[in-house]
Amino acid sequence: MKKLIIFIATFMMVSSIQAAEKLDLEDITSRCFTASYVSGVNPIEGTDLYASISNDGSQIVSYSFKTGKQVTVLFDAAVCKAPFESVDGYELSPDGKRMLILTKRKSIYRRSFTAEYFIYDIASKSLLKLSDGENQQVATWSPDSRHVAFVRENNLFITDGKKEVQVTNDGKFNEIINGIPDWVNEEEFGFNKAFAWNADGTALSWIRYDESKVKTYSLQLFCGQKPALKQYTDYPGEYSYKYPKAGQDNSVVSLWSYDVKAGKTVRMNVPLASDGYIPRVKQAPDAKSMIAFTMNRHQDELNLYSFNPFTGEAKLVIKESVPKYVKEEVVEWTRVGNKYILLPSDRDGFMHLYLYDIKGKLIRQVEKGDYEVTDVYGMNEKTGDIYFQSSMLSPHDRQVYVAHANGTTERLTDARGNNAAIFSGDYRYFFNTWSSYSHPYVFTSRTNRGKVVRVLEDNKELLDKVAQYNWGKREPFSFTTSEGVKLDGWMVKPVDFDANKKYPVIQFQYSGPGNQQVKDAWSTGSMGNGGAFDYYLAQEGYIVVCVDGRGTGGRGAAFEKCTYLRLGDLEAKDQVETALYLGGLPFVDKNRIGIWGWSFGGFCTLMSMSEGRPVFKAGVSVAPPTNWRYYDTVYTERYMRTPQENAAGYLTNPIERVDNLHGALLMCHGMADDNVHPQNTFEYAEALVQADKDFKEIYYTNRNHSIYGGNSRRHLLRQIVNWFNDNMK
Repeated sequence: MKKLIIFIATFMMVSSIQAAEKLDLEDITSRCFTASYVSGVNPIEGTDLYASISNDGSQIVSYSFKTGKQVTVLFDAAVCKAPFESVDGYELSPDGKRMLILTKRKSIYRRSFTAEYFIYDIASKSLLKLSDGENQQVATWSPDSRHVAFVRENNLFITDGKKEVQVTNDGKFNEIINGIPDWVNEEEFGFNKAFAWNADGTALSWIRYDESKVKTYSLQLFCGQKPALKQYTDYPGEYSYKYPKAGQDNSVVSLWSYDVKAGKTVRMNVPLASDGYIPRVKQAPDAKSMIAFTMNRHQDELNLYSFNPFTGEAKLVIKESVPKYVKEEVVEWTRVGNKYILLPSDRDGFMHLYLYDIKGKLIRQVEKGDYEVTDVYGMNEKTGDIYFQSSMLSPHDRQVYVAHANGTTERLTDARGNNAAIFSGDYRYFFNTWSSYSHPYVFTSRTNRGKVVRVLEDNKELLDKVAQYNWGKREPFSFTTSEGVKLDGWMVKPVDFDANKKYPVIQFQYSGPGNQQVKDAWSTGSMGNGGAFDYYLAQEGYIVVCVDGRGTGGRGAAFEKCTYLRLGDLEAKDQVETALYLGGLPFVDKNRIGIWGWSFGGFCTLMSMSEGRPVFKAGVSVAPPTNWRYYDTVYTERYMRTPQENAAGYLTNPIERVDNLHGALLMCHGMADDNVHPQNTFEYAEALVQADKDFKEIYYTNRNHSIYGGNSRRHLLRQIVNWFNDNMK
């Protein structure tokens, strides 16, 4: 009987595996496994309502956070006979009576875009074009709802809907920019608008970038397909833009302000070295003061200055200085309220929150412990409650918390995994997004005490579909390296895994500073969509493994910043140590271990394959930096300082290690990559040739850092699969 039961169980398991749907690359690169998402949620300030664009883009509708039900239609393209069919974005005026509506959005870089804007009066349902043309940028209401400021062709403008005033006149492509960041500031400080109104809308302050001395990089463009650039049918063209590489000249930044009533422009006297940064300018509660953020070029010092937009006088409010570097998130997450400034800092070894009054006096540290604050949602100034996301339970877990004014902290979410929040404008409710390794996103509406009011989306349909394909699961694991460092990872095994067999392994990693790939979330995995590509590789007979080495996030400043001045050295050692650990497992073939990654992950792939210990049979490097001299100032110098200061650190790169390369190598790069330039792969390929190393390279015409469009992404993934199949099976 016992033998019969075992036989039946085995038969049922095998039958289940055989009956499962088979993954293919088209499934992965299409929307087959894309989760349903509650997106476009824009809380309406001071209320428990939010606004969102309808699925077809023709309406903007307000909903209740509490019930999720529609409250009113704020805009309907058909009703007002709009000269466009769909809305790409919008902004409610502070008084709630009008809206800025944008359409014909055209991307420039990662965050920047141009568009055609309209002013819509909600009561009269009248629509007025903001300005001529379709090339306006970052149009923004004044706090008094009387004016709109926007940028066009690198110059700032202000309009009341009838009269338009040009605030600056010196804007010129590749020379002077007013009110929007240059490429490197946009990319590495994470913003696309470099101006702000004062509290009552009587002054407009902006950052001016003089990039005339920044060297130009040119990307060659071809006719190509999907889309075809017909103007380059016979001869290629080029796109040339200012890109400051490590150690080279940056834009010279300065801060200016315009008095709306007097029509007068004044330069602000905010102290700043000639090579310093101004990563933000923000509104302050007093109309005669605003807040400017400044950083030195080394980025180990952040200053917040209060300045008078009418006189230019400035005063230091907060000085934040920590060893090695101030993380980019500090700039992004700092909140300036009516009576407070909330500042994140890792000054005690972990990222925590510090509450200051508006004049810069420290009131208290909001919370503390050996964990990280991983996002900041804001502060309800009426109650003193501060809402944030944190890794208190585990470096791989995220929960939503509230820190009360009395010093107590309360957890608002209950399920282990990855929780994130969007709070209503009055902080009475929030939308919680939860997911885990094995479950796609579940969206719930909750009270500010964490009580679930309503399930908005549970992605049951996707969960059922995944079950049909029998994906298997991610198995967390940890091990200790030969250097005594404990590392965490996850593993995906084939669904028909047999512990008595030996399997080839593919290590996927990113490994960049502060990044985490080992996190209990649906977004975890090499290509998103719940890690469908990892399950595809497992279907092909591989064990897929990901380990976060030193330099990655979630474990405090010491672990994250230990790679300072020598990017790639410790990261590569930890990937090699991972391969050695895996090779010692009874079900792993130590002679068939591969590695791959994209961007920093591509860099770490090359560094790991040339670390000196020949553990990798094959590797794929997509869009890799190959020498940090080729990458931009802000990112590179944050972790490496300049090549002039840190020559030895910059020599720690794949090109210098080319003689040590071991394993079959495939490199892939987009020819129009404005972020990690094709120069990186060109130069590394030349080094490989001169070192007499065999390799393969594939270039994608007119594709950027993401390598998508037409059939590009599916083709790329097939090359990765074929490379491992050809070299590891």
